[in-house]
Amino acid sequence: MERIDARLADGRELFYYFDKAAPPEGVPADRRDLPDVHTASELRYDALRDEWVVIAAHRQSRTHLPSDDQCPLCPSTADRATEIPAFAYDVAVFENRFPSFTSDAADFPEQPGRRAGRGRCEVVCFTSDHTASFADLTSERVRTVVDAWAERTAALTELPDIEQVFVFENRGAEIGVTLAHPHGQVYGYPFVTPRTRAVLGNVRAHWARTGRDLYVEILEAETASGERIVAATEHWTAFVPAAAHWPFEVHLYPNRHVPDLPALDDAERDDFARVYLDVLRRLDAVYGVPMPYIAAWHQAPVRVDRELARLHLELFSSRRAPGKLKYLAGSESGMDVFVNDIAPERAAAMLREAVSST
Repeated sequence: MERIDARLADGRELFYYFDKAAPPEGVPADRRDLPDVHTASELRYDALRDEWVVIAAHRQSRTHLPSDDQCPLCPSTADRATEIPAFAYDVAVFENRFPSFTSDAADFPEQPGRRAGRGRCEVVCFTSDHTASFADLTSERVRTVVDAWAERTAALTELPDIEQVFVFENRGAEIGVTLAHPHGQVYGYPFVTPRTRAVLGNVRAHWARTGRDLYVEILEAETASGERIVAATEHWTAFVPAAAHWPFEVHLYPNRHVPDLPALDDAERDDFARVYLDVLRRLDAVYGVPMPYIAAWHQAPVRVDRELARLHLELFSSRRAPGKLKYLAGSESGMDVFVNDIAPERAAAMLREAVSST
């Protein structure tokens, strides 16, 4: 894998990652005449829930469901310049033009419970093929993506305002995706997220109570039972959690305890490419239609509780049947109490059986 660093016309950073060697001629410059990026990201503190809320009104003007021939993530052509100046690429990562967080968020007079939304948001394009999905990638390309994720995680952790790096993909219109091109994102949060604080608090309490790692106990229990295992390899285990919130939910754990993506070794990265493609293809095979999903990497915070956290991927879909979705209604949205329509054991069996259709 090779990388070329570049800049877009408005100064945003762009990184090309190539499966093999980078083109000897390099990459073309951005030929657009772009206005300067102006953001208005602000954090406001919800004292009742002990959470920060991001106010980013400038995102109302972001690109929304463009036609295929106007996709901003496709390669540029002689007739049309996009966010990616190259006429072809393998993997491309660039600063989001409409970010939730930005390193140059405007200052304003300090007020209780309010501060500038400093951080970083990047877009990760997995392929130049507009019609593909992550499940269509080769193992070699997935390895390039993993290396890009790891490099960007490491880079963002060096920024002074960032406390947690979140790598994720939203796939499918049902999830609310506004750009159909296969891509994901990297968020550099200026705080540790509520979900991570709650989970690590439970891990810490479990250590104090039992002297054992809760992540290890979960993985050992799932492996011993086998009932909810979807796939298992030398370096990774994929399973439906016993208390799955979503109709189809798969957690992928590296068998070795590591805090984040940069800590994965070469063998683990190669093995992940194989097992993850297997899981994604099983998801699409369950009902014979593309499965909408969110894929969320849980990594250790940058500066606190790193010894407690264990890297893992949580993959989940809102599809509960052909033509039917699970919506977050009163209990889920109002009280954070999920009601799942499919038993986790049944979902795991459906995913194991689905391999024959791939």
